[in-house]
Order: sequence, then structure tokens, then C-alpha cells
Amino acid sequence: MENGICKQFGKKIRELRLEKKWSQERLAEVTEFHRTYIGMVERGERNPSLKSIERFAKAFEIKINQLFL
Repeated sequence: MENGICKQFGKKIRELRLEKKWSQERLAEVTEFHRTYIGMVERGERNPSLKSIERFAKAFEIKINQLFL
């Protein structure tokens, strides 16, 4: 079940990234994460911490809860 929410979260991150026309490399620069971490999050292979989720929200200039809608 946990993997399901990770996949949903990763899908949302990918959608937001593509809306901004950002590469994974660009999102990595903005969030200060490694590019491979971005890919793993998008594929649902990582379970981001609350602090990481906050960094994603700040990068996309949205509220945290919008990452889960």
C-alpha cells in the first residue's frame, strides 16, 4: 500500500515538472536534490520525507497539500 502512495506522489511530481517544462536536472537544481533522486521519486521508488515534500512544494510554488490532490 505504501508503494501506491509513493507512485501517486511521483506521478504528481512528474506532472508538475512537465507543466513547467523542466527537465529532471532543472528540478534537481531548484530543489537541491540529485537528479537520480528526482527520477526515483517520480517512479515511486523513494518515500520522500516531510522536509523533502516541503522542498518540492516550494520549488513548484504551491502549498504542500496540492502535491496530494
